[in-house]
Amino acid sequence: MPNKKSTAPSKLNLAALPGPHDTTRVVLPNGISVLVRENPGSPSVVLDGVLQAGAIYEGRARAGLASFTADMLKRGCAQFSFDEIHERLEAAGANLGFSSGVHTLSVGGKALAEDLELLLELGAAVLQAPTFPADHIERVRGEILTSLALRAHDTRAVSSMAFYDALYGAEHPYGYEDDGYPDTVQAITAADLSAYHAAHYGPAGMSLVIVGGVTVKGAVALVERYFGSWKNPLQAARAAAPDATAPSAPVTRRMPVAGKTQSDVVLGFLGPRRADADYQAARVANNILGVFGMYGRLGASVRNRAGLAYYSLSRINASLGPGTWRMLAGVNPANVDKTVKLMMREAERMTSTLVTAEELAENQSQIIGMLPLQLESNEGVAGALASMESFGLGLDYLQRMPGMIAALTRPQLRDTARRYLQPQARVLAVAGPE
Repeated sequence: MPNKKSTAPSKLNLAALPGPHDTTRVVLPNGISVLVRENPGSPSVVLDGVLQAGAIYEGRARAGLASFTADMLKRGCAQFSFDEIHERLEAAGANLGFSSGVHTLSVGGKALAEDLELLLELGAAVLQAPTFPADHIERVRGEILTSLALRAHDTRAVSSMAFYDALYGAEHPYGYEDDGYPDTVQAITAADLSAYHAAHYGPAGMSLVIVGGVTVKGAVALVERYFGSWKNPLQAARAAAPDATAPSAPVTRRMPVAGKTQSDVVLGFLGPRRADADYQAARVANNILGVFGMYGRLGASVRNRAGLAYYSLSRINASLGPGTWRMLAGVNPANVDKTVKLMMREAERMTSTLVTAEELAENQSQIIGMLPLQLESNEGVAGALASMESFGLGLDYLQRMPGMIAALTRPQLRDTARRYLQPQARVLAVAGPE
């Protein structure tokens, strides 16, 4: 349960948080942003980066193409075979992976500090010149189709898919599934993979964050060695963040899933962009509503007092475009309608009545107090810096954020909730037995 004792920003050692005083940002001539934070006491190094090669460029008819391309990167490249890539990583005890999201391709790696060069050498080789071996294409296709078949029988996944489709529409980049669908994945060819790579993989808009037992000079020099000469004059322009319009009337989707005994409920609304001025207020209001599980308002009302749900919580997902504010629950199918009524009641209470002073103080304390804990590891620091770079928050964001949270007022939370939690604009998706 959140600590009731307030954590003021002044009690934090802001200088211990990553910021412009200890993080170096360099932009290479080809457009790659390199961020390095030294951690001399660490024997390891973490790599966290993004390329502008996400699913936003593929369209609904080719859903899954960006993800398929990312899955194929380590299957072989012009410089190294599949076996050579994996043998070199295993010999060093290192890991390197790639995953595709809506806007970007993510790069993640970890190794001993002396093996940073290995991560960058292999990363550059597979990003710049993958070969898409035919036999591996079919293996990866089979793996993807298996995961999609499992997804079709997962009520939580099915309710989520129905929610996003209903809220954004099937053609909106936030409305279709990054992993694709059986028909679109079946249709992807080697030529499609090569063409997608040629059109979207390049240094423009790319960022690499390096955190660990390295020096700034050494890390930047290695990035320059392996990525500095990369050019792609055919790389497509960065896609603009998509807009979205909230529904003008409530929308409901009920999705039958055979053989299930539980229903999963998603009740939600269009949410803020990450860059919106009211994002922090929405974040704190969401915490009060349900981030703490059974300790949030939803958990206390739906799960504890009414005994209707196995879990009940609230989530905000803010992106470059309008995100979502969702309330989630897993329930006995007979309790779906009762659960939805209670969830809407809690949403309406958030918009009509000020949260208590104690609720505000507890949640401000929790968010501010968790910040140093989230940044204890190289992975935590690298993830934070990568997010700050992606959303253009500035290197001083972590120094500013505690003050922004502490300055929020009860009326601000209520007014922010009113902007998003509008009953007429709600979307409900339920997946479970008929």
